[in-house]
Amino acid sequence: MQVKMKATYLLLVLLSCIICFGQYAKGARILGMFPLQGKSHFAMFKEVLKSLANAGHQVDVVSHFPLENAPPNYTDIINLGGTGLVVLNSMTYELMQSIDSASMQTVVKLAGNDICESLGKPEMQNLIKNPPTDPPYDLVLTELFFASCYFAFGRHLKVPVIGLSSATIAPHANAPLGNPLNSAIVSEISDRPASHMNFWQRLKNTLVTTFANLLVRHYSREQNNMVKKYFGPDMPNVEELEGDMSLLLVNTHPIFHGIRPLTPAIVEVPGLHIHDEHSTIPAHLKKWLDDSSDGFIYFSFGSMVQFESFPSADVLEIYAAFAKVAPLRVLLKVANPDKLPPGCPDNVLHLQWIPQVQVLKHKNIRGFITHGGLMGLQEAVAYGVPLIGIPLFGDQMGNIDICVDREIAVRLDYRDLKADKVVAAIKTVTQDPKYKKNMDAASKQFLDRLRSPHDTAVFWIEYILKHGADSLRSPAVNLTWWQVALVDVYGSVVAALLIVLYAFKIIFSSIVRRAFGMGKISPLAKKTN
Repeated sequence: MQVKMKATYLLLVLLSCIICFGQYAKGARILGMFPLQGKSHFAMFKEVLKSLANAGHQVDVVSHFPLENAPPNYTDIINLGGTGLVVLNSMTYELMQSIDSASMQTVVKLAGNDICESLGKPEMQNLIKNPPTDPPYDLVLTELFFASCYFAFGRHLKVPVIGLSSATIAPHANAPLGNPLNSAIVSEISDRPASHMNFWQRLKNTLVTTFANLLVRHYSREQNNMVKKYFGPDMPNVEELEGDMSLLLVNTHPIFHGIRPLTPAIVEVPGLHIHDEHSTIPAHLKKWLDDSSDGFIYFSFGSMVQFESFPSADVLEIYAAFAKVAPLRVLLKVANPDKLPPGCPDNVLHLQWIPQVQVLKHKNIRGFITHGGLMGLQEAVAYGVPLIGIPLFGDQMGNIDICVDREIAVRLDYRDLKADKVVAAIKTVTQDPKYKKNMDAASKQFLDRLRSPHDTAVFWIEYILKHGADSLRSPAVNLTWWQVALVDVYGSVVAALLIVLYAFKIIFSSIVRRAFGMGKISPLAKKTN
């Protein structure tokens, strides 16, 4: 009888706990809007979405990349695949050069204004006009890049909106978050140094940052009409919609982006995509790697650029370099091997798909030839692999320069890929022990964290769900730029000082006139005497 009463008591306590804390265990319904066609960007975003689904939240996703083995709570509600150019093994040498020289107007159009036109698609309009109500959405996640029109979903659904950035924080993203943008220490120039900037770099950085910010705002104005067209005439402009952002998760780390001030609303979650999920490596590739007793170099330009589209003369120079470093082997990733010119050396294995993490963590790897994309660099640092950087466009220039400055990489110019220079770079990275030593130190720094990036992302997203959209928002978002810069305060202080100085001048002048005036004898007094 006593045992039965004790069991009943424990059951009542358990039910009470469930009732009391059930509100905290309830999963939220989250809408993920990621309409950009870049798979490298989505590599980070899908990890955040999957982590939320695994944490018990219901996640509905709009993207070009539906998951094959999605968690139970993860649903691809709109598949944008097949609409627009998906940037996956599709960038040729010629296209790469045009992007490298593209104007800010072109970048904003391709990655911003054109992406916003997807809001007019029937399935998107149905989501806007008939959002689910059982249950309704509690939160919106979207990319902070150039298509800020998608922040309108937060205002439209009357829920908090959280931004995600797969790279560094763009200059125009700081003001909506109230984040300080100090061009003396936060570098936006392509040749940004790893440590401090000299006077000319600070001058150039200030001009570049200010000008880029103004250009983005100017060319993005077209989106103001789009949000009114697709959401309704009462929707504010996109700059105001960006100000609705409650949190930004950003794929940055001091190793690559230096030390910079961040408000609590900006949380760094670098390396979310780095995991192998116990994936199996193809047997023939595993044997090749295991048999590379003299070591191997891994060469990949990522998921965008086709190495095989490079001029044949450059490819043949690289072939010659690879032949000269034998018995060191080379693993080469190419999307279309049939387009390679003949003459590939015997110590080179080229494949269309390579499990990059599995390769980078292999014991026989000696170096990684890379274009300098942030995702690949983070993987290389995580597994301590020295780099040979051949940056092609965008932030890759600055990424590789920082790695060179830290002596974990050697840089080559993609316009000057002579065999002797490639050989010299490979020998430097594989034979000079300082590169491996420095990379191991960087790896320890990169991996030394309080919690995993997945847990960090989920924690802060749930923090916003629990405590509200304004719980991390900086008060600077309610101030104008001149109030944030204290122009009014400094102006008042200077004005007060000038008034005081002017008053002292008047008083001092009056005293002097009186003193010297009393000491003089007037001409009339002289005649009288």
